[in-house]
Amino acid sequence: MKPSITNSSDFLFVYEAIQCNPNGDPDQENKPRMDYDTKTNLVTDTRIKRFIRDYLKASNNDEVVFVDMEGDSKVSVDSKLKAVIKRTIENEGELERAFANNPEALIVYKEVISKEKDAEGVWKVITDKKFKQKEVNYELLAYLVKEKFLDIRMFGSAFAVGGFTKAYTGPIQLNWGYSFNKVELIDSSSIVTIMNDDSSTFGKDYRVHYSLLGFNGTINAPAAKTTGLTQDDVLEFRKAIWESIPASPTRSKLNQYPKLYLEIVYNEGVSNGQFGDLRNFVETEPKEGVTDKQVRKFKDLSIDLTALKSLIAHDKNGEHKIKEVIIKTSADFDFSL
Repeated sequence: MKPSITNSSDFLFVYEAIQCNPNGDPDQENKPRMDYDTKTNLVTDTRIKRFIRDYLKASNNDEVVFVDMEGDSKVSVDSKLKAVIKRTIENEGELERAFANNPEALIVYKEVISKEKDAEGVWKVITDKKFKQKEVNYELLAYLVKEKFLDIRMFGSAFAVGGFTKAYTGPIQLNWGYSFNKVELIDSSSIVTIMNDDSSTFGKDYRVHYSLLGFNGTINAPAAKTTGLTQDDVLEFRKAIWESIPASPTRSKLNQYPKLYLEIVYNEGVSNGQFGDLRNFVETEPKEGVTDKQVRKFKDLSIDLTALKSLIAHDKNGEHKIKEVIIKTSADFDFSL
């Protein structure tokens, strides 16, 4: 088992949304989420995590995504855990790997298995209130998180099943994103693609003209000790957050592209959040001759990152909290230190 990360980070992620619906609000006819007072577009952290999970699922052959469907059906976290545990019990040699450092725990499970006819029976026993050796369940759960499920190592999860009640705080977290520019909505009527017998349903297709969205996030080294987030996992996260946005195949999510990923990695012992929300160091406004309502593309906006550059330069010259700064940009995003 590889060691967990020892350096915390803060990151800034910026992507653009063009004539699409970045994150529909079910309470508002699935319109793009908006702060109507400021005319800014909003996107939840859950939406970004879903992009990343879908990308990880598509790009890996192993069982790396826990918060997902079971087969073709949507299931709760609890139902998913039950299915995973049952597969683990049925897979030859899997329990031996899970309890490699605790032969006594393996004996407990083997005794239960020998008394029950199948994995369903074993599940009923180990989740029963009368099962007195719940510590072996937690050891099995820790194995699954650290060896199987990359999304839980990243984002955490809460389990509320008898015998497996435990919450994992994810070391990687994001705030809700918001647009740096004021956003105008496109309002058009279209035919819903789901057909009912010989009829079709008409509805509104709400989209944004253009939205440049920014997210602030953290990678917390102390929390990584619990989930087992490794440096390889962090590399996978950086790749996934960049590549997952344009990879979404759905009609309403097309035309979304990453523009900037900047991560400030701190020296060991320095906690994340040293500089607050990194979006506070980004200034945008429409270019000369373009009004807020006329913004339709990235080139219509002027981006000022002077404050962010100064923040990083000041640390290098004196405070020395920063170990390194990782930057990835699109071809048309001009930024360097």
